[in-house]
Parts: sequence; structure tokens; C-alpha cells
Amino acid sequence: MAWNVSCDSWLAAEAALERYYLPAFYGAEFALGVLGNTTVVLGYLFCLRRWSSSSVYLFNLSLSDFALLCTLPALVRGYARGRWAHGAALCVLNRYALHANLYTSVLFLALVSADRYLLLRHPFRQHPLQRRGPAALLSAAVWVWVTLELLPILRVIGPAATEPDAGCLDYASSGDPEFSLVYSLCLTVLGFLAPLAMMCFFYYKMAVLLRQRNRQVAAALPLRRPLRLVVLAVVIFSVLFTPYHVLRNVRIASRLRRGGDGGPRCARVIIRVLYMAARPLAFLNSVVNPVFYFLVGDHFRDMLVSKLRQVLRSLTSSRA
Repeated sequence: MAWNVSCDSWLAAEAALERYYLPAFYGAEFALGVLGNTTVVLGYLFCLRRWSSSSVYLFNLSLSDFALLCTLPALVRGYARGRWAHGAALCVLNRYALHANLYTSVLFLALVSADRYLLLRHPFRQHPLQRRGPAALLSAAVWVWVTLELLPILRVIGPAATEPDAGCLDYASSGDPEFSLVYSLCLTVLGFLAPLAMMCFFYYKMAVLLRQRNRQVAAALPLRRPLRLVVLAVVIFSVLFTPYHVLRNVRIASRLRRGGDGGPRCARVIIRVLYMAARPLAFLNSVVNPVFYFLVGDHFRDMLVSKLRQVLRSLTSSRA
């Protein structure tokens, strides 16, 4: 009886999360993300005169965020109404955009980390990878790589989305669990852990380089800012992405067992609830990413403020 009461409570929590928590969280992410990323894109298009390699990476990051944000209104509507009314094709596109944003974000910020290291090594941007052309080619390679990584999602989500009244199931809840688990583990390693390790590697290289230059106090102090930015990127993506990837793999693994007793069934319900709570947190990066434009983007904040003052002056003079 105690197990049944506990499971009923978790089932009620699952229903409440799906009906209220997910729409509210995704709605807030959409509003804040559109505001921040619109400011960034307009700033890059109309304020930035000279584009550096990091500017190219961060602009592609904003495009990835916008692709995610465009899918959120349909997702909010589907969860709020309790059914998906936009068709199987839009469901697959929605899930692709969500996962593409996850893995392009961490890759582009890994490239930014590499660019910050090269900036320490070559302050006058003499390295070939610090030029806009190679940065554009690397950005295109990121999009191609992530698309190839996510092609199996079509196999996993597509059939589930076409079943009557199935709704737009998330990746971990659809498809063959054995195939999904193997693919999810590979995606976790290649899409998340490898770029995160790349960021940690460049953090280490930057720390060593700064230690070697520690005697040159005047030169070392202003160079600590890129190191703090890499640390910030590592911490944020570890906090946002790790719970999602762990619980996604646990959620798929829980679908491999179909026990009839209350214990395993209740455990599966708890896993579903925890996984559901972690999903919007992972996509919170679309709101956090604009912070990097202000911190990393080559005096982006000063440039944007200067442009706003110029616009305000012109408006004031025209009214006068």
C-alpha cells in the first residue's frame, strides 16, 4: 500500500510537471532567450565593424540559439494542451533543433576556448586559426558534424511521432530502448564529454602559460580574463548538461526492464520525473549564451552601448 501511495504521488507530480512546469519553463526561456539573442544578433550585424574569429563562433552560436527558440512556442502549446497538434514532421524538426542547439553550443564555446588560448599565445592574431576564413570553415564543419551526429534521431523519434495519440515524445521516451541507449551513450561522449574535455584542456594550457608569464606582472594581469571565461564556460555547461545526459541515459536504461511489481514500476516513474525536470535546464543555455557575447565578444558591450547612445542622440536631435 505504501508503494502504491508513493507511486500515485510521483505520477501526480509527473502529470503536473508536464502540464505546468514544462510550458512555464520553456515559455520563460523563449521570452528571455529571444530578448538576449536579438540584442546580440542586431549588435553583430549593425555595430560590429571588424569580425574576429571569436565573433564568427559567437554569431553561429546565436544562430543555433534562434533555431532552438523558434521551436519552443509549439512545444509550449503541445505540453499546455496535453497533445501534439503540429504533425510528425514538425515533431522531428523540433527534436532535431533542441539537440542541435545542445551540441553546437558546447562545440562553438570549445572553439572560443581554443581562440582565447591562441589569443594568449599570439596576442596580435598571427596564427592562421585566428583569422575569419578558417573560423567560418570550422563553424560550417561544426554544423555538418552535429547534423551527422543527430541523423539517428530520425530513426528513433520518427516512428513514435506517427503513432495515433502518441504526441511528440522526447528522444529518451521513444524508439527501441536498446538502440537508443547505445546511441545516447555515444552522443554523450562525442557530443558533450569530448568538447567539454577540449575546454578543460585549453583551460589547463592557459593556466600553464599564465604561470610561465607570472614574473611579467604587467603582461600577465590583463591576460587572466580569458582564463576566467573558459572556467565560466566549463562550469556552466557542466552544471546544465551533466544532469540531463545522466538522467537521459538512466531513463532509456529503465525502459529495458518491464517488471510487474510495484518497486521497479515506481522507480521508473521517479526516473521519468527527474528526467523531465532536467530537460528544460539543459536548454537554459540559450538564455545563458548571450552572457558570453558581452564577456568574450571583443568589447561587444562597449560597442553596443556606444551604438545605443548614438541612436538616442540622433533621436533627441531630430525631435529638437
